[in-house]
Amino acid sequence: MTKYIKNNERKWDVSAMIRLKKRSRGVIPGFRLSMGVTITMLSLIALIPLLSVLLNLSGVTPGEFWRIVTDRQLVASYKVSLSCALIASTANFLFGVPLAWTLTRYRFPFRRALDGLIELPFALPTAVAGISLTTLYADTGLIGGLFNKIDVKISYTTIGITIAMTFIGIPFVVRSIQPVLEKLDVRCEEAAVTLGASGSRIFFKVIFPEIFPAAIAGFGLAFARCLGEYGSVVFIAGNIPYKTQITPLLIVSKLEQFNYAAATSIALVMIIFSFIILFAINALQSKIDAMARG
Repeated sequence: MTKYIKNNERKWDVSAMIRLKKRSRGVIPGFRLSMGVTITMLSLIALIPLLSVLLNLSGVTPGEFWRIVTDRQLVASYKVSLSCALIASTANFLFGVPLAWTLTRYRFPFRRALDGLIELPFALPTAVAGISLTTLYADTGLIGGLFNKIDVKISYTTIGITIAMTFIGIPFVVRSIQPVLEKLDVRCEEAAVTLGASGSRIFFKVIFPEIFPAAIAGFGLAFARCLGEYGSVVFIAGNIPYKTQITPLLIVSKLEQFNYAAATSIALVMIIFSFIILFAINALQSKIDAMARG
């Protein structure tokens, strides 16, 4: 009798596991339909536009492509875009961490309003942001006028470009870190306090390792956005050749001249830059996760 009961229990366990496995496969009903919709949307939004860039380059020889992308004026714009995007993303990383910490861990008046303002660069039209920043940081503007008194020019310089890129990139870092801070177990910090750790040691040894991968992801997203930004930057840049011209401006300029081959060639270089940065960030995150597990 006991043997019969054990056999029935074993059969019930196996059947329950089979049912659970089937149910886990069907958590989202209509897998084929869902996958079809996913592939269709990715194709329309990402794959087809990227393929169109390559198709437009089908009539461009390697020599012509190299001549276009190594033009002296274009190389200068690469330096401006890459350097300003790197500085702006680094500033977003440094200021985004304490900003996310403040909005997550502290309760103070108008906290929700301040938290909502973080997403203002997403909601504000880029042209409006560019005009507002130019007016604010011009030599006669509210902030630019103060710096002009000490002979520091912001608008129509790389400083202004960096400020505009910092403005549009800060939400990526803050919104990447906030969910991690909200889910972080406070008991780890309490245990560190009971062991006599100081506040700074708790942050750098307990908290920062947890939010670092998210901060790196936000840094990469901010860098990619800054690198391709046009509307918020073009007004405050001044578009001085070899000094403040950004690469997206030259793409638009080539399009206005109906030079589609040159515009597509420059766009391909920008795509390559963005992919290299994103792949590097993903590789760094994977390495950090592997070190954490090891």
